[in-house]
Amino acid sequence: MKNRKRKPNRLARLTRAMKLNFLKLLRAPGGAHKVSVGFAIGFGLELIVISTASLIYLVFYPIVRLSGGSMPAAIVGNVVGKLTFLPLLLMPLAKQIGSWILPSHSMGQGPVHESAWMELFHGNLSAVSELLLGGLDILAGMSVFGLLLGFISYFVVKFFYVRALHRRHERRVEKRRQAANASSAAAAPVLIRKTSQS
Repeated sequence: MKNRKRKPNRLARLTRAMKLNFLKLLRAPGGAHKVSVGFAIGFGLELIVISTASLIYLVFYPIVRLSGGSMPAAIVGNVVGKLTFLPLLLMPLAKQIGSWILPSHSMGQGPVHESAWMELFHGNLSAVSELLLGGLDILAGMSVFGLLLGFISYFVVKFFYVRALHRRHERRVEKRRQAANASSAAAAPVLIRKTSQS
């Protein structure tokens, strides 16, 4: 009988993926500021990927480079944003915030109807404006969340990055100290006392 390995459940795989990406982040090249800026931009832009139909990826690289952030850290931030499912979880709240930022009466349109998609499929092209207005609400709300969470993640990542650097430095100093002690112990002359024969 073969021992079948049990597949880890999805939560364990998700946790493992988060840990892996966090380790990649802490080992990303660049200083604490560069890595933190890259992560914050990647994480913040991930929140508006759905709202922009993934078109934000066309300007992802230029935004990271112009801001002076680390590209590997930005990719890790983007992946962490995907793994947290925040874009989907925050969408209803983002629509509400977006409707406060872009009130529908200021654009001369009424509220977005639930049946706008059905009207569009029946050939009513005026439903397109309703759908776009609803999309703009979500985009505005998700942009607010992206800015806010990106700003917060900058300080969180910087704290953990600096702490990891200090720990690595302490480990190196400890290893050098142990190596120096071991080499000095090996180099010490061993005195052999000859016993006098009577």
